[in-house]
Amino acid sequence: MSQPDFQTMSQRELHQYVLTHRNDQDAFYAYVDKLHAEGNWIEMPAVESVQDLEQYPEFTARFRTGPEPMDQIA
Repeated sequence: MSQPDFQTMSQRELHQYVLTHRNDQDAFYAYVDKLHAEGNWIEMPAVESVQDLEQYPEFTARFRTGPEPMDQIA
């Protein structure tokens, strides 16, 4: 069986592939590389309480608006 081309897969496709092929380390590393390259996360220090989250409205706004498709997260 030939290896899929991870570079041409979307983040969502690669995510699904990794979930169904959990022992495929090459796929996992390609997925982590893609996550890092796309940089679609919000960096913030660790919080000590729920009240600390009020200091990060852009983070909590994601949860108020509901889930977003992985391809749309930016």
